Amino acid sequence: MEKRKFEKLGIETSLLGFGCMRFPATPDGKIDEPRAEKLLDRAIAAGVNYIDTAYPYHNGDSEPFVGKVLQKYDRNSFYLATKLPVWAIESVDDAKRIFAEQLERLRTDHIDFYLMHAMSKERWDKVKELGIVEFCEQLKAEGKIRYLGFSFHDTYEAFEEVLRGRDWDFCQIQYNYMDTEEQAGDKGYALAEELGIPMVIMEPVKGGSLANFSDDINAKFKAMDKDASIASWAFRWVGSHSNAKVILSGMSSEEQVEDNLKTFSNFKPLNEAEEKMISEIVSDLQGRVQNGCTGCRYCMPCPAGVNIPQNFALWNKYHIYGTYDHVKNAWEKDLKDEEKAKCCVKCGKCEKVCPQHLSIRRDLELAQKDLDSAAAAQE
Repeated sequence: MEKRKFEKLGIETSLLGFGCMRFPATPDGKIDEPRAEKLLDRAIAAGVNYIDTAYPYHNGDSEPFVGKVLQKYDRNSFYLATKLPVWAIESVDDAKRIFAEQLERLRTDHIDFYLMHAMSKERWDKVKELGIVEFCEQLKAEGKIRYLGFSFHDTYEAFEEVLRGRDWDFCQIQYNYMDTEEQAGDKGYALAEELGIPMVIMEPVKGGSLANFSDDINAKFKAMDKDASIASWAFRWVGSHSNAKVILSGMSSEEQVEDNLKTFSNFKPLNEAEEKMISEIVSDLQGRVQNGCTGCRYCMPCPAGVNIPQNFALWNKYHIYGTYDHVKNAWEKDLKDEEKAKCCVKCGKCEKVCPQHLSIRRDLELAQKDLDSAAAAQE
């Protein structure tokens, strides 16, 4: 398993981190615990030692499940990361209560990597005003957390303000070959590297969007390496950046775990020819994607019952692939009629919390129109 040194912290972690936001689920939406435990066990056995969860993941069930599974392992054999839901706190007492609950859920006396979750300009101002930064620093002084950082969803300007706001131990950003100009992006990566702040990377495969393409795009990857999965190129692109110390993957299946272990157990940075190929592919894809939804689900639940991420996933997939066949079953059978974009009441609640700052109401209308038109054309 490829390892990376956090020079600033004097530690070494696996380059692949297990993200606990997308465990396999049962038909009723709960974590499929037997399967999920096997996935974690397999990854840990192969050398993955960075486990990332958060207070709201899986409707609050991720932390308790992860805490239970990790009881079988020596506490010093892995690094545990979780996050403070800063949007849900209005006082230091709220933060204290939630942190105490997290320790109980995770069955531990300390958190290795503690993040202020989904930081933005507005939330940064809030945590400073409430004294949450000082509270977290006190937790660190008491040994209840080892390293303090933040995850981020906002503009580069906001990222720079937060990053320069204190001497962070690390930070976590969304970064992949399609998002170099989004959120923190390339400029944010370069700034963190300049300031000596190690980075944890989320959304390296952009919510699964970079795991498979149309035949013409797939052929370009396969021509370079016929045995490599399409997703592996996205991981290798991120891992070719030396200040990416951990790359998170929300692994939902045995196949994803095995493919990732293959990529990271014999990790190879991209060479010049491979970098050029990806750059050319990006230029092609950028002309096809309709919006930048990553499927993070911060917009959910929708008051009107619309499955916003799924509508956008199908819409983007349709345009990227250029054929309705790729989404036909999902649009006509899997996505319930009451979950479709047409049910949007345009309340705007989703747009207030979207990390990507998407025009969700407008895009839902466009998605419904495009997919209905494509379906009608096949009749």
